[in-house]
Amino acid sequence: MTEHTEPLVHHGPAQPGLNWGTELADQLRWHWENQARPRLEGLSDEEYFWEPVQGCWNVRPRGTGDAPIQAGSGDYTCDWAYPEPDPAPVTTIAWRLSHILCGVLGQRNAAHFGGPAADYESFEYPGNAAEALALLDEYYGRWISHVSALSEEDLARPVGPAEGGWAEAPMATLVLHIHRELIHQLAEVALLRDLYAHRDGAPAAGSVNSAAAREDAGA
Repeated sequence: MTEHTEPLVHHGPAQPGLNWGTELADQLRWHWENQARPRLEGLSDEEYFWEPVQGCWNVRPRGTGDAPIQAGSGDYTCDWAYPEPDPAPVTTIAWRLSHILCGVLGQRNAAHFGGPAADYESFEYPGNAAEALALLDEYYGRWISHVSALSEEDLARPVGPAEGGWAEAPMATLVLHIHRELIHQLAEVALLRDLYAHRDGAPAAGSVNSAAAREDAGA
């Protein structure tokens, strides 16, 4: 890649009163409302637990898994291992959403925004898609409302000991990291839904590809 050395071109003066908390929240909010959350509509339990290959990490009824670590305090446990195997196992939608609920949003809401305590060992992992999506909406709502209210001083303040070795990092760095994680993880969930819809080699009814196929066939 050729290194770009030209100076930035500024087209006008800095915009007064720019609210960086709002800007950071809007980055995720737009993606959530227009892409990520709509792709989760209609998620079935079969899709939620579907394993595209053998040896997937999943969320399972307690006592039925064989992963080195079966985390969770409720009726369902989440497959885990530490250190993570290389290559890491393929993960299901249930596993991805559970990771978001506990490790991405749950722990950060608890540490910074007054949410309930969350850690991988004691978390009660959802046993169906509807419960997982309800929790996701709740946890996302708490996160986005608090991020929207952060002032410049809040964003510059160190995140503190809850973030371990990153304790001195500014809150803005954590917000950007969580947003990257959510965009990435939810894109993986969307891909798994696409693979599930095409698992038998034909596009699901109502999909863009199936409509195109009907047109080609003169239907």
